[in-house]
Amino acid sequence: MLRARVIPCLLLNGAGLVKTTRFKDPKYVGDPINAIKIFNEKEADELVLLDIGASAHDRGPPYSIIEEVASECFMPLAYGGGIRSVEEARRILRLGVEKVVFNTTAWRNPEVLRVASREFGAQALVASVDVRRKVFGRYEVYVDNGTTATGADPVEYAKRMENLGAGELLLTAIDRDGTMRGYDVELLQKVSAAVSIPVIASGGAGSVRDFGMAVRSGGASAVAAGAMFVFHGPHRAVLITYPSALELQRELPAG
Repeated sequence: MLRARVIPCLLLNGAGLVKTTRFKDPKYVGDPINAIKIFNEKEADELVLLDIGASAHDRGPPYSIIEEVASECFMPLAYGGGIRSVEEARRILRLGVEKVVFNTTAWRNPEVLRVASREFGAQALVASVDVRRKVFGRYEVYVDNGTTATGADPVEYAKRMENLGAGELLLTAIDRDGTMRGYDVELLQKVSAAVSIPVIASGGAGSVRDFGMAVRSGGASAVAAGAMFVFHGPHRAVLITYPSALELQRELPAG
């Protein structure tokens, strides 16, 4: 059995890449094609590209950028942001993207996810679930790039996404995003135990040890990271990197 996948999660804003902290204060980190070439060289397992401004500004996916990224990307690629219909998902998959990521549309128009799963198969669909921790430890799902509260409990929402036909969940702890202080293991445990599809841990990774904690204690099937892969040092200088195979094998041995 292979080790858990380790996935760079890149945020697209316009034509450039940015990194946020708690879904706010985006900092420019470079050109997407240059970043992807580095991750190709580092032999990253997969790549997730999310357009963080698409749904919030009510615009569709940037197809020309997606096509260019897909043509340069040597690893499996997932794209999310602004996908509002099955037709848009189909167009993205035809550009060479392996998976489409639904977030706001999965909440507002869940039938799109159901129909897409029937047409493309669950393996091509990722439901992105963004969660804030509220007072007294309660969790709530947010959409519109973390700006709109849904009132939904993440455990019940994750079950709903699985029933609609999602093949994976990208579970992001908004409060940990960009902090590099570790994943929300409690949230991971709750959601992973409730569904049978793979859960990708996201939000807070700062070390390879955090990856191991998410898998062993949180039940995650894969781990995603952003700041850890694009920032270096206490001043968060931009430096795109990826752990060596040996580092990953030590913390994430094959099962």
